[in-house]
Amino acid sequence: MKECTQCGKCCTKYSDGGLSVTDSEIDMWQLFRPDIADYVKNGLIWFNPQNGQALSLCPFLRKVPEQEIYTCDIYYDRPDDCKSYPVTIQQMLQDECEMLEDADLKHPDQAQQNLDSLMADSRPPFSSKYHG
Repeated sequence: MKECTQCGKCCTKYSDGGLSVTDSEIDMWQLFRPDIADYVKNGLIWFNPQNGQALSLCPFLRKVPEQEIYTCDIYYDRPDDCKSYPVTIQQMLQDECEMLEDADLKHPDQAQQNLDSLMADSRPPFSSKYHG
């Protein structure tokens, strides 16, 4: 498995309202990052603070000019859903994640173990026993 290439596929796919956020995240943002909290509406993210309309893309995602990579302006304070992505090799396949290599596709169980190890600081390991 390669390191993240910052292709932005995960961010562009899931930043249009498909993410959940906890009350504790909202509380933290209200206290320490009101610039993020401004984009929360009724416990959901990402909404335009001026008109309350849902945004089609995370307002903190930036495409690097003249490159095919993205950066996150709130990386260290991003939602837990963002921190825990990716969860499964299957999810990475569906999202066309550029981290996957041929060996990962040939040995998905080992690839999942490698992914769990890589993500150990961000989320608990995935268990197909609980996720079908």
